[in-house]
Amino acid sequence: MGYTLEALIGSAGALHAAVSQWPAAVLVPLAHDLALVPMTDELFDAVTDGTTERVLGFWKLPGGFDRELAFWSSAGPVGYVEADFFGGVGSQRAALWVAGELALGPLYLGESEPFPPQGSPICQLLARLGVEHDGYRDEFETVGLGRHRETADWLP
Repeated sequence: MGYTLEALIGSAGALHAAVSQWPAAVLVPLAHDLALVPMTDELFDAVTDGTTERVLGFWKLPGGFDRELAFWSSAGPVGYVEADFFGGVGSQRAALWVAGELALGPLYLGESEPFPPQGSPICQLLARLGVEHDGYRDEFETVGLGRHRETADWLP
């Protein structure tokens, strides 16, 4: 079974600017007072500056959008994550902006690479956002990122 996620993650307050500025952006609540904005094709098209160069190694981070994320991070940390898995094999990427600066990453975990002791890239980002793993569940599961298998499934 596959899993694909391309999304912004941060506090609802920090991500509110995305929702108010871009009609294609949808704010989805997560646990621990966090929220997610799925990077749908519609949102990608709305926010890209038209360049085709991959930003920070991400597949679906629109050209120039990293500057927007840095700006929004003045209201609180804002992250961007990508995960693509099928049959337990895949990759993750994560980056976090804090106070206008890239503060974490970009982190990358490729196919067949084991998770480092500090956790997957997405778990590391969530830990920097204040999420603590909950017993046997890592930060990813603690906030509920396993709820849906595809980015578009996060939309209402």
